Amino acid sequence: MKKSIYLFIIPALFAMIACKHTLNYPVTRKVDTVDNYFGTRVADPYRWLENDTSKATAEWVKAENEVTNDYLSRIPFREKIREKLTKIWNYPKFGVPFREGPWYFFTKNDGLQNQSVLYVRKGIDGAPKVLLDPNTLSADGTIALEGYTASHDGKYLAYSIARSGSDWNEICMMEIESGKKLSDTLKWVKFSGMSWQKDGFYYSRFEAPKSGQELTAMNKNHKVYYHVIGTSQKSDKLIYENPKFPERNYGAQVTEDEHFLLLYETESTSGNALYYQDLTTKQNSFKLLAPGFDYDYSVIDNVGSSFLVVTNCKAPKKKLVLMDPSKPQPENWKTIIPERVDVLESADLAGKYIVSTYMQKAISKAFVYDMNGKFVCALDLPGLGTLAGFSGKKGDEVAFYGYVSFLYPMTIFKYDVGKNKSAVYNPAGIDFKPDDYETIQVSYPSKDKTMVSMFIVYKKGIKLDGNNPTLLYGYGGFNISLTPSFSISRTVFLENGGVFALPNIRGGGEYGEDWHKAGIKEKKQNVFDDFIAAADYLIHEKYTKPEKLAIMGGSNGGLLIGACMTQRPDLFKVCIPQVGVMAMLRYHKFTIGRAWASDYGTSDTKEGFGYLYKYSPLHNLKKGTNYPATLAFTADHDDRVVPMHTFKFMATLQEDHIGDNPVLVRIESKAGHGGGMPTKKIIDEVTDLYSFVLYNLGMTVK
Repeated sequence: MKKSIYLFIIPALFAMIACKHTLNYPVTRKVDTVDNYFGTRVADPYRWLENDTSKATAEWVKAENEVTNDYLSRIPFREKIREKLTKIWNYPKFGVPFREGPWYFFTKNDGLQNQSVLYVRKGIDGAPKVLLDPNTLSADGTIALEGYTASHDGKYLAYSIARSGSDWNEICMMEIESGKKLSDTLKWVKFSGMSWQKDGFYYSRFEAPKSGQELTAMNKNHKVYYHVIGTSQKSDKLIYENPKFPERNYGAQVTEDEHFLLLYETESTSGNALYYQDLTTKQNSFKLLAPGFDYDYSVIDNVGSSFLVVTNCKAPKKKLVLMDPSKPQPENWKTIIPERVDVLESADLAGKYIVSTYMQKAISKAFVYDMNGKFVCALDLPGLGTLAGFSGKKGDEVAFYGYVSFLYPMTIFKYDVGKNKSAVYNPAGIDFKPDDYETIQVSYPSKDKTMVSMFIVYKKGIKLDGNNPTLLYGYGGFNISLTPSFSISRTVFLENGGVFALPNIRGGGEYGEDWHKAGIKEKKQNVFDDFIAAADYLIHEKYTKPEKLAIMGGSNGGLLIGACMTQRPDLFKVCIPQVGVMAMLRYHKFTIGRAWASDYGTSDTKEGFGYLYKYSPLHNLKKGTNYPATLAFTADHDDRVVPMHTFKFMATLQEDHIGDNPVLVRIESKAGHGGGMPTKKIIDEVTDLYSFVLYNLGMTVK
């Protein structure tokens, strides 16, 4: 008993002892690879780590994981955190229901199931039955249900599965009434929906990659096909391809009445061209509705022969317009809901109304309009949170939506459209006391005096004495907005006295397209400045101090962490870059990386090389620097941000770093960029994440 008390009451002492222990990092072999960028010679000694299938890379991964696992195993409270997470994770989690034909579909995870199960009920009050349980598809839960859509008559279901977290999907089909799985299987599908027309659907795919390059080769020549139920993939009809532009992607959408087929064309993650085809006529080619690629266009549905479209064309915070395909020029659009101060996130049809969701300082607000854009009422939402997944149909009096906040787990509401009344449909039965905590929103000046908003979450009664362990999370890119969300794993940090902070930095979409563009390409440094200023604010206001501050982010957020820790290693104690984009000079040469050029630019131009080289995390590590305690995360099947980014960054960090802080990498097997990861692996990962953070911040685990 005395030993247990000693381990849990004085973890800071153990952290200090562990820091004095010298970690024996693997010695990573170097090669003499040098690239010449416009007269600047840039060494790339770990180029060989880009080969993710080589024996040498596998041996390096094994050696790195052994060092990391040994370190993590020495954290005295690691298993206690795992036990706690496993206990609190065990509560039912529901997805937002939707209707197709006579059926209502929804997902549910009983608590610790590796994958959520798809249920169906006939009629809104029918008894639910399991339609598809992905947990039966693999023993270890690494096959995930990625997407699904039902035919408009409710006869068939098309669903896509992903293996080991890869972006590659297989599409399968089944009869809904009988639950019978059909023999149809479609392969090499990626970045695709499934949109039904009659007894078939449209989808997008690539050609099969070369053996051994499935997870790294560039994805080119995206094509749209139509598949008829009961036929082989070889018989699928090619609907659209564009060999002149092999790096563009395409997606198809059928209107609810199956009158029109819409084609989206993209070059990157923002901006698209929009085409249409009338399926009721002999029109066999697509006509242009809106040219690419300066603005975004998203069709909600058709109204007769016109289209309801959400767009940011000459409206950075978006508007809803009615577009007549016979005269699609902007001067002929009819504005249904004009641009306003807040950002229009989405518009959905329900009953005879339009339900629009806005972000007001990154907090959801929702309003109901008639089909002509006349204001009807506001949705009564419970607090500072996020409306997630509104689901309704034209003519239906019932819709559903989810709502979540930092202190409010995802809860499903049933919405009476005509009466504007919401009622809890699926409550979140979770062992958490939200009344013990509070959320505030503050604003702070960045380096250039731009004001940035930030959420701060903490236990009531906090003392602003500069000694609170704090976790600062960020993203800052691709017009993606960070709004309030609930994390069951984060409660472990909060319950032990931690402060969580989330700033809405530039590059995101919280304040519209102008806010996004203020953090891209040559302006990307604004993103890092905003995040560093958030840390400075938390320190200045006595929430924390550098010795108590951890930072974390994933994907583009991993780039954020990598850039900030190389620019200001003195400002943070712990850094957690997850599946980060670290090698900015070569990111566009793998899988779908080229699509990120709209935010990043590329090293193929002199200008792009200039600003990328200035902040690229890999290329800004400096020998003889004492870097913060770092635990980087990646996975062997990540074919979006390929693991070479983290491999090369961590090999360089371990070489350049001096001091006692551990700099480690955790490489998951049979996992990808994060999507579809089974619950068991998620709990293992966040156990290690929070064990590392709490341990290196010297926190007491209660």
